[in-house]
Amino acid sequence: MKKNKSIKKVKVARKKFFSGFKDFISKGNVVDLAVGVIIGGAFGKIVTSLVNDIIMPPIGLLIGGVDFKDLKVVLKDADIITGTAEVAIRYGNFIMFMLEFLIIAFSIYFILTLVIRRKDFAKKVEAELAPVEEVEEVKEEVIVEPSEEILLLREIRDSLKNK
Repeated sequence: MKKNKSIKKVKVARKKFFSGFKDFISKGNVVDLAVGVIIGGAFGKIVTSLVNDIIMPPIGLLIGGVDFKDLKVVLKDADIITGTAEVAIRYGNFIMFMLEFLIIAFSIYFILTLVIRRKDFAKKVEAELAPVEEVEEVKEEVIVEPSEEILLLREIRDSLKNK
């Protein structure tokens, strides 16, 4: 009996999980995310090529004709007899990857700044173009109830008029 209850709980949990996943997929945010990931991957390749093929060769030439991929500190030389590989800290690759990161980070910052400015500008334009009639209608809908003191004073005034 306990086994059947646990199986039912698993089936219910599985249905909830997959229905939640279906809702997540169908909202459209996933499609936007997928497009962003694909474009980001392509942009990463472009930046990698920019750094490796355009920026680093002239810098390497300026510092003595060195390829940045070859810059390293050897901790232990390779041994042909035992077949052990060289142990080295490849700081040239690290410098290239850091440059790629900085270029990508700057590009994302630049694009997000443009998007935020565009949204702010659109909100400002919408606020300026909002019809004046709508604002006036809102003002007319607000009804202020007089305080009890004013109501009492009105009653006194009316009773004095009647006498």
